[in-house]
Amino acid sequence: MATEGAPSSSEYISHHLTNWTVGHGFWTWHIDTLLISGAVGLLAFVGMALVARRATSGVPPFWQNMFEYVTSIVDSQVRDTFHGESQLITPLAITIFVWVFLMNAIDLVPVDFLPQMSGMAGAEHFKFVPTTDPNLTFGMSLTVFVLMMFYNFRFKGVGGWLHEVFTVPFGPYLFPLNVLFRLIEDLAKPISLALRLFGNMYAGEMVFILISLLGVFQGFLALPWALFHILIITLQAFVFMMLTIVYMAMATETHG
Repeated sequence: MATEGAPSSSEYISHHLTNWTVGHGFWTWHIDTLLISGAVGLLAFVGMALVARRATSGVPPFWQNMFEYVTSIVDSQVRDTFHGESQLITPLAITIFVWVFLMNAIDLVPVDFLPQMSGMAGAEHFKFVPTTDPNLTFGMSLTVFVLMMFYNFRFKGVGGWLHEVFTVPFGPYLFPLNVLFRLIEDLAKPISLALRLFGNMYAGEMVFILISLLGVFQGFLALPWALFHILIITLQAFVFMMLTIVYMAMATETHG
């Protein structure tokens, strides 16, 4: 039973998982998601630009070494997966991996620290991990979907794309099945991309919150889970990046 004046377990969980919102209905804005995702993106890519401007051909400093390592890994994945001609894919993949990883990494900050800071600033609710908000993950996945459709039209043309929609995989005489399968396939891509990232990060945040409810005993579980969660946040950023590359590669492939 909660002590007098202290929130119950359900109130505590709800407080940590409620967004700071403005507006109503479809036009509800999640201010915390917009602020944190924007600040993280600005910090990351301004920082990378500064590191690039100060890059040296000698022994690289720590941050240059880190960014070169990430860039080389991502570029290698793009070269192995995407066989079309485009200068956008590698920068897109780097942006996705770095941005998603850093937004995920906020989950490693103790669950009560940042909400207490926002509470002191007057915000009743403030959800600090943007990737636990499905609005953000769906926004990113829909952007990937739009780019995927753009690459379909760019590499195949409208006629080539329509030919593929109506004839693959069962031939022109079964075009209703072809269209149905293509519709399901294309809709499943952004939905699965968004829900995979959101679901994993939301579950991880929930585990941290439940551990914090253990009081003095939370230390026995918080550190092991945090160490394991480092793998999760890295893997989810990598998976989102790789699926984006794969979708772009599929959009450039022709079927005769």
